[in-house]
Amino acid sequence: MGLSFFFLFSSLLFIAFPQVKSGDAEALLALKVVIDPLGYLQWGGGTDFCKWEGVKECMNGRVIKLVVERLNLSGTLDGKSLNHLDQLRVLSFKENSLSGSIPQLSGLANLKSLYLNDNKFSGEIPAGISVLHRLKVVILAGNSLSGHIPQSFADLSRLYVLYLQDNQLTGDIPPFNQTSLRFFNVSNNLLSGEIPVTNSLFRFNQSSFSGNIDLCGERIKKPCNFGPSASPLYPIPPTNKSRHHKMNKKLFVIIVSCIGGFVLCILAILLITCLWRRSKKEEAMSKVAARVDEGTTSAGRDGDNEGKQGVFSWDQGSEGPGSLVFLGSGDQQMSYSLEDLLKASAEMLGRGSMGSTYKAVMESGYIVTVKRLKDARYPRMEEFRRHIEIIGRLRHPNLVPLGAYFQAKEERLLVYDYFPNGSLFTLIHGMFFSPSLNNI
Repeated sequence: MGLSFFFLFSSLLFIAFPQVKSGDAEALLALKVVIDPLGYLQWGGGTDFCKWEGVKECMNGRVIKLVVERLNLSGTLDGKSLNHLDQLRVLSFKENSLSGSIPQLSGLANLKSLYLNDNKFSGEIPAGISVLHRLKVVILAGNSLSGHIPQSFADLSRLYVLYLQDNQLTGDIPPFNQTSLRFFNVSNNLLSGEIPVTNSLFRFNQSSFSGNIDLCGERIKKPCNFGPSASPLYPIPPTNKSRHHKMNKKLFVIIVSCIGGFVLCILAILLITCLWRRSKKEEAMSKVAARVDEGTTSAGRDGDNEGKQGVFSWDQGSEGPGSLVFLGSGDQQMSYSLEDLLKASAEMLGRGSMGSTYKAVMESGYIVTVKRLKDARYPRMEEFRRHIEIIGRLRHPNLVPLGAYFQAKEERLLVYDYFPNGSLFTLIHGMFFSPSLNNI
């Protein structure tokens, strides 16, 4: 009876907790053969492949984050081996010497971030990447890629970062219009034609398109001249040109007058609305500033807060999309960057009237709380920075200090230390009901 029960219990455990899938280990070893001919990667040792170099995270015995960077790998990518790792969320081979073409990665249905920049890849960008509908970050910059940018990339509804600069891409730019797109760069290629006039592309400055001498359009202040052979879509018959010209002129004057009057009305309404909203916001911000100043005076100021702020700039420098600013003195600054935040595993903690809050776990294991503000336009950037720096100087035992902030044209993030034991209210008030404290 006891032996039967033991076998039944073992069988149930086997069903509930299956063995680690060895297919991922086999796929990694097959991949090593082609990407690492010089033997830099120490794969194959031990029984737990989740501890191999570059395997940053596993879930249920499957690899979900593979980051093999700056190891001078000089081989090629094997699409068959990679597609076996079908639970990957993050894949990065950046800053190596990998060559050949980028394989089709259609088997990586869960992939969110792809970093293949600063290698020696050539050939065309595989259109199959666009079937990976969970993709948010695609960085292929600094290679020798040629051919067109796949038009299907415009269908990646979650696309957040697209960096294709410093390649040899030709053809036109697809009409990207994803509301999620925040970072974009196709500079220093061989692209041509008119830059599509979309809301998403219009938010990026000229540096995102520079170095493509045959590009034109309103965004880079370069008119498109398609030559004298271009003809109107609806040509006027030769015998009625004069009559049609007069009619068109009158119609044009009427339309322009109507549109002009309508635009003036809209502008007047917008101006009144903006002035009203600005006055309300300035009044609210002045109250906030007064409270902050009062809190600073009553709580005092630590000597450590007098140090300079640490600023991490995005890879594109001062002309880039923004910077991550650390608050506090040098010894209080954190050793992570905006790129680390983008690659971190994120878990939403909640939504509020000011925006959404996330728990971000970085590759280093460091955990922060990120508040993504809902309205990134008000107050103005300089005014926002001034108030945030005031808040960043506040120190109190019951106050979570602001560690860093990020602001770009349409993005603002606040970064705090992560507190895992419930809400801030619990952390502050729970101790007053602790039996051990009541006995003091």
